[in-house]
Amino acid sequence: MSDLTGRVALVTGGTRGIGEAIVRALSDAGAAVAFTGRDQQRLTSVGSGLAAQKGRTAKTGDTTPERRVEAIRADVRDPAQAAAAVDRTVSAFGGLDILVNNAGVGVFTSVADMSIEQWHTVIDTNLSGVFYCCHAALPHLKARGGGWIINISSLAGKNVVNNGAAYCASKAGLNAFSEVLLQEVRQDDIRVSYIMPGSVATEFGYGDPNKNDWALTSEDVAQVVMDLLAMPPRSLPSRVELRPSKPPRK
Repeated sequence: MSDLTGRVALVTGGTRGIGEAIVRALSDAGAAVAFTGRDQQRLTSVGSGLAAQKGRTAKTGDTTPERRVEAIRADVRDPAQAAAAVDRTVSAFGGLDILVNNAGVGVFTSVADMSIEQWHTVIDTNLSGVFYCCHAALPHLKARGGGWIINISSLAGKNVVNNGAAYCASKAGLNAFSEVLLQEVRQDDIRVSYIMPGSVATEFGYGDPNKNDWALTSEDVAQVVMDLLAMPPRSLPSRVELRPSKPPRK
């Protein structure tokens, strides 16, 4: 595992599922981690649980100090709250090196049956929220001399799913946004990647109700995040497609 001691990360949607696994992986690697969520009870539970644990054990056998974590209640659909989450991270830990945009929602229904509010909830969270966070984070990443932006997308951004118009559109847009942002900031030593998982066994999801038997785990996606952060500066895996190795036969 990479040693991220001295690095500062912000993870949106970090209170459950993939986001929580990423928060834990970053903290295990020694990073100071801020994470957002809308459920105060979950924020408190995850934050206090991590803070109460000692850091990972160094090669010398010594135990690092208490984990540095910051739980932030924020809705990334609101640009002011997204910016405030970035500012609070910088204020708490002195800077920002890693932004993981994970906050996401899904509404799965036909276009005819989808309400205007449902459409906006998905697009504003999965796409606009990423823009708001990146827009607020970029000056801080540049001030640190570079860093990482990792966006959690989905294979649904290229392989459409039935009743997934808003979700698929949001992830396809996120993929394109990530590609453009990569081109804009690579000369600033800011590396942008997006991860496209297939079926993941979390509370969020659609499709096979028995997918826990074969689907990816949240930890699988978190491992990809950590692998990206461990890449040497000369290389940039800009897009990662992650699939279950053995899904059921159709």
